[in-house]
Amino acid sequence: MINIERILKEDRLMRATIGLSLIGFENLCDEFVKSYWEIKERQYKKGIKSGTRQRKPGGGKKGNLSTMQLKLFFILFYFKCYPTMDLTGIFFDLNRSNVKRSIDKLTPALERTFEKTLSLPKRKIRTLEEFIELIPEAKDLFIDGTERPIQRPKNSKKQKDNYSGKKKTHTKKNLVISSEKNRIAYLGKTANGKKHDYAMFKNEFDPKNIPKKIALWMDKGFIGIQKDYPNAVVVMPKKKPKGKELSDYDKEQNKTISGIRILSEHAIGGAKRLRIVTDKFRNKSDKFNDKVMLLSCGLWNYQQDYC
Repeated sequence: MINIERILKEDRLMRATIGLSLIGFENLCDEFVKSYWEIKERQYKKGIKSGTRQRKPGGGKKGNLSTMQLKLFFILFYFKCYPTMDLTGIFFDLNRSNVKRSIDKLTPALERTFEKTLSLPKRKIRTLEEFIELIPEAKDLFIDGTERPIQRPKNSKKQKDNYSGKKKTHTKKNLVISSEKNRIAYLGKTANGKKHDYAMFKNEFDPKNIPKKIALWMDKGFIGIQKDYPNAVVVMPKKKPKGKELSDYDKEQNKTISGIRILSEHAIGGAKRLRIVTDKFRNKSDKFNDKVMLLSCGLWNYQQDYC
């Protein structure tokens, strides 16, 4: 069984196993406890109302994840290291089915915790005001798509829909908007790997909702936005003309833009410190696939804000 007591004493081991410092873990644990029991109490009231439950939350036999500290460590460890459920069971002295049940119980509590700390990125922007409020003080936003590998689907249609020509494998994709401070402000809904970055952007943003005062930094995967979104202030590297070469000035400008736009890669890289969003995704649920990307962004934002 994993030696939790040793890990909780060393900051380096904490970062290696759960992606948070000791202080960050302790602060997060306080909010996690509240969120966990709020969900338990809500389930209890629902069960009483439907007549399917009598026992109050906290009753019954205690499992191997006996403390709230251990529960939080367990779910963060699973996300950070992404071992198989059999291997996770060996680490925490649980059988495979209990590992699955624990993940299902603790993931909503972790999401609720990040909601309360305002760490989760927005998922929908319906109006111009909501876009401006995304990061009120920001004058620059960095927009990029990111892909995550998945197992090859058995269904032939799903294989075609999820095959990424860019990555040469089957993936899921998200659109990410981040600030110059590397905070992820918006996470688009999870799409199939075949979908183009700009197609996702057009599906999620109406031209009327793009503010004029905020510069949108993008890569050449979004070519066409200046025509479709005439009010948007777009900063993008210049594409080499067919059969011609870029001028030295254009090359220097592209280099400068890329040097600034790398901030979006830093933000995405921060969220992808968790192996559950970088290793080939083994879980079968598309809903859980979307959820782990959301929580990875939430953990990154939490570290930016509180650690």
